[in-house]
Amino acid sequence: MTELEKVPFDMKLEVVVLGVSDVDRAKAFYENLGWRLDIDIAAGDFRGVQMTPHNSEASIIFGKGITSAKPGSAHSLVLAVDDIDAARNDLIARGVDVSEVFHYAGGPFNNAVENPRVGGRDPQGRSYFSFASFEDPDGNDWLLQEIQTRLPGREWKSARALATDVATLVELLRETAEHHDHYEKTHAEHHWSDWYAPYLSARQNGSSPEEAATAADRYMEKVLHVLPR
Repeated sequence: MTELEKVPFDMKLEVVVLGVSDVDRAKAFYENLGWRLDIDIAAGDFRGVQMTPHNSEASIIFGKGITSAKPGSAHSLVLAVDDIDAARNDLIARGVDVSEVFHYAGGPFNNAVENPRVGGRDPQGRSYFSFASFEDPDGNDWLLQEIQTRLPGREWKSARALATDVATLVELLRETAEHHDHYEKTHAEHHWSDWYAPYLSARQNGSSPEEAATAADRYMEKVLHVLPR
């Protein structure tokens, strides 16, 4: 095996640093989004705040004495969501000014064409192609990008599988069956495994049973087009 053929060392995007003018205002804004507060530490002229979007592996850091970046200089920071309408409605309910859903005339992130943003969802309903945008109080710009199904090769295969003991797995399967029972009685005929998979995936990634059931329902409707009777 040559040097170039060796498996690369793990590197995960951990933090994006933002410039803000008012630390407390920025902290309150992101807390209102439901983001987790990881740390808020101050020492002399320094203050650092780290916050993480729900279920994200990457975080943001802002504060005082951290970066020379001007407040509001971050643009097109992407938040992946599996239902852009639901995500947009959630932000609006939290008092955030969110744009209407749009797609790019020349394809995702292509601002090289005239009038790059076109109102409405991607006409073909493709993953990666539908967006909405909002800003924090300083003007740091965020994009919601709907990704329901990732393209082949867009997910890393972990060499360290998560271990789940048998007793825990049995309990999780029992819980899944109980939640699926209601869905099965109210929706069109389908294979139980199609509902179980997104439910189990959501639960193993930290979602509550209610959130997992909603995710499974949404997957069945949006991807497999299984509708209520």
